[in-house]
Amino acid sequence: MAEIRVEIVSAEEAIWTGSGTMVFAPAEMGEVGIAPHHAPMITRLKPGEVRVQTENGEEQFFFVSGGLLEVQPHLVTVLSDTAVRASDLDEAQALEAQRQAERDLQNKTSEMDLAKAKAELIQATAQLRAVQKLRQKRR
Repeated sequence: MAEIRVEIVSAEEAIWTGSGTMVFAPAEMGEVGIAPHHAPMITRLKPGEVRVQTENGEEQFFFVSGGLLEVQPHLVTVLSDTAVRASDLDEAQALEAQRQAERDLQNKTSEMDLAKAKAELIQATAQLRAVQKLRQKRR
């Protein structure tokens, strides 16, 4: 079976490097699936879950806060300010971040505050979805 090399990198470090048979990522235009020998492309990512299917049928799950996805025929690179393994996400912390962002939306004092609160709410909600999906997969 054909494989594609995958590199997931945050601003601080390389999070994961390996091979996969398929990569799914939250592109701005919707979720994209990348198989080996995919046509080259670059697209922006929105906050959400990146999944890498490996040759043995396992899946690796990661959360990204947004960023860029670069696809070459034999390499997929995910560049994000924040990227973490989904198993390392803290559900309680994500819930609190979501609640705080909702409070900030209600108490906005400027357009800048509104934009920041919306972005934080989107990110916290995406983190929670990633935690919940991972929990369902483990059952």
